[in-house]
Amino acid sequence: MADQGGYKRFGWVIKDMQCEWCFSVPVLIGDSKWRLVAHPTGIYSGYFSLFLEVAPGLLPLRWRRYVDYRFTLVNHLSETYSIHKRGWHWFDKDAVIWGFRDMIPVISLIALNSGFLLNGELLIIAEVDVLEVTDTLSTPLYVAEISDNNEQRTPDDSSSSEDLQNKDDVTIEVNGFQVLSSQVDQVKAIFEKHPDLTWDFSLKNQQIKNAYMNALLELIKTLCKSSKELTVEDLKKADNTLSDLTKAGLNLNWLRKKLDQALEKQIEYDTRIRELEKHVKKRKLALAEVEADLEKEKAAASASLMSFD
Repeated sequence: MADQGGYKRFGWVIKDMQCEWCFSVPVLIGDSKWRLVAHPTGIYSGYFSLFLEVAPGLLPLRWRRYVDYRFTLVNHLSETYSIHKRGWHWFDKDAVIWGFRDMIPVISLIALNSGFLLNGELLIIAEVDVLEVTDTLSTPLYVAEISDNNEQRTPDDSSSSEDLQNKDDVTIEVNGFQVLSSQVDQVKAIFEKHPDLTWDFSLKNQQIKNAYMNALLELIKTLCKSSKELTVEDLKKADNTLSDLTKAGLNLNWLRKKLDQALEKQIEYDTRIRELEKHVKKRKLALAEVEADLEKEKAAASASLMSFD
C-alpha cells in the first residue's frame, strides 16, 4: 500500500458538445493512466455527466486505487459561477469509472449567456490525487475500453451509486425531438393533448431541443408527485424551469395553471403541517407538565407514608 502524493491538475476542452460520449487524452497519475469521460447531450437524464476512468491498459491483478478527485466546469463570465464537485472512491476491476451523473442540467449549460461555452467549447479542469494503492498480485490485468456493445456501469456520485441507462437504448424522433423509446408514448400524448406546444418554438439545434424536452418531462414528473414528496422550494425551482421553457417559445399555459395550483396547495399543506406540529409540541409540553406533577404527587405520597411509619 502506498500514497502517490499530491494532486495532478490538467485541463480538457470539449469541442463537440453534440457527441454522445467524449474521452479526454489519458494522463499519467501515479503508476497508472487516467482520463475523463463526459456525456454532454444529457439524452438519458437531462444532465451533463462527467466521470473519471482508469484508462484502458495493463494493471496488476486485484489492483485497487483510492482516489480523491475534483472537477470544475469553468465559467468564463465569473469564477463564482463555475461548477465545482469533489468525490472519493476506491477504483478496482469492478469499478473502473466513477463520477457525477448530474454535474449541471444541459439546459443551464448551453443556455445563451450562461458563460460556460466559449465559441461552443467547454473547458473542464480536473484535479486527481491517488491516495492509496493496493496490488495483491503482480499478474497483469487488462482494463478494457468502453465498448458500444456493452453496458458500462457509471455511478452518479460518491455518496450514492446508480447505473446509467443502457447506451443501446434507442432514441426515436417525435415531432422534431429525439427521445428515448421509453419516453415516446408520453411525448406523443403531450402533443396530442397540446398540439400548439411548439408553434412558437423555433430552435434548430437538436441538442438544445432535446435538452428542453428533457427539462419539460422532468418538470411534469415533479408536478405528478404527491404533496408529501414535495416542498415549496421544489415548486419554486419548477417555476423557474417553466419560465425558462416558456421564454424559449414552448406554449405551456396548461402547465402554468397546474403549477400555480400545486404551489398554492403545497403552501396550504405546509402551513397546516406547521400548525399541527405546533399543536403537538404544546400537547407534549402539557403532557410533560402533567407527568412532572404526577411524579411530585408520588413523591409526596411516598414521603407521607414514610413519616406515618
